[in-house]
Amino acid sequence: MPDPVILTLSGSLRREATNRKLLAEAVRLIGDATHVEADLNLPLYDGDVESSDGIPAAVQTLADQITAADAVIISTPEYNKAPSGVLKNALDWVSRTDGRPLAGKPVAVMSAAAGRAGGEVAQAMLRTMLISFQPSVVAGPALHLAGSGSQFDETGHLTSDQYLTTLSALMQNLRKEI
Repeated sequence: MPDPVILTLSGSLRREATNRKLLAEAVRLIGDATHVEADLNLPLYDGDVESSDGIPAAVQTLADQITAADAVIISTPEYNKAPSGVLKNALDWVSRTDGRPLAGKPVAVMSAAAGRAGGEVAQAMLRTMLISFQPSVVAGPALHLAGSGSQFDETGHLTSDQYLTTLSALMQNLRKEI
């Protein structure tokens, strides 16, 4: 059997974002897999644009990547007690595409934030936002990476054994869903 295709979605667009680093660690820990990183730098959802021009090519690419993936890993920062607008916008656009690409898809959700709760509220909201898509969201263990700016070494690896253990268990559970 070929390696599974794992699609990652980071709610932060910054190249050095801790959510992107967390996703890289997740991919490393899941084992043999083909990794695809989604580009969520999409136009803002606008129903008038959709009506006049249809689904933007970048959005259709994202929907096609979700469809082709064997599993999806999403990591969100917490901005004002919510997932990022970037992530919400991407999900809004994907909901407008044909074929319900997330339906039944194994999805692992995690968060990384500067605060003490590690994005717990944003992650809970993200899980709620995913309900209408009907993916198979991995129940846990929950990973809320607190103080995320100081949790990685210079090579991008997590330094906390506790977070590594939790992330490894989450990735093992996702792997079982594939």
